[in-house]
Amino acid sequence: MDRYLVFGHPVRHSKSPFIHTLFARQTQQELEYGLAEPAVDEFAQALRTFFDQGGKGCNVTVPFKEQAFTLVDRLSPRAKRAGAVNTIKLTDDGVLLGDNTDGAGLVADLKSHGVTLADSRILLLGAGGAARGALAPLLAELPSELVIANRTHTKAQQLAAEFCDLGPVTAQTYEQLAGPFDLVINSTSASLQGELPPLTPALIHTDIAIYDMMYGASDTAFISWAKQHGARQTMDGLGMLVEQAAEAFTVWRGIRPGTKQVLRELKRNLGVI
Repeated sequence: MDRYLVFGHPVRHSKSPFIHTLFARQTQQELEYGLAEPAVDEFAQALRTFFDQGGKGCNVTVPFKEQAFTLVDRLSPRAKRAGAVNTIKLTDDGVLLGDNTDGAGLVADLKSHGVTLADSRILLLGAGGAARGALAPLLAELPSELVIANRTHTKAQQLAAEFCDLGPVTAQTYEQLAGPFDLVINSTSASLQGELPPLTPALIHTDIAIYDMMYGASDTAFISWAKQHGARQTMDGLGMLVEQAAEAFTVWRGIRPGTKQVLRELKRNLGVI
């Protein structure tokens, strides 16, 4: 039976085995999917061993995405742009192909919620790996403007300069931000600590769409804050998790699984519904 893994540290909390088991059942694919939590300095060896022992593919999560980028034989265009790899496939000719499905998962989830990206004004909070992976897929949707804001302004400037060939992307400090924005995406990890980006409540209005890449059994701190200030459409990253997994499954198996039922099952598993 074909074997797949998710590599991370820590990774025991991962819902990827649950998601991919449901995808396999839905598409009648014979595979098994497990977890691997090597020490931070042992990832490269663990990855080689997995494929040497017959592994077919894997997902890669924190903190190994940038390292995986350097370890594969070939990169997809979107992985090159992201500077990180979250999906690896062993091709028929023995090549390790590195891909990045995070941004595609984000865009697919936004569209599933009816969010219009074309001609919209988007604010992206954060300039780390999550933001980097999202930029090219977001710009491909032809927004009117995409603004990056980050606590360290120079990082936002560097990221905007790197992606400006793909569309109208600029960097601003939090103090410079002026609305209205149609969509605000929080790619920072602040919600994991129950913290908030330093965003003024004046940017929140009733017609804005709010998206937090983090998720939990209850609203994240950022979503709670946005609701308190009048945002009516708020979304967390659970749908993105399922959509990026579906994209990875498609890379591996050549068949696209449905995501709606799997997302419902995942929410039940987490106690969200």
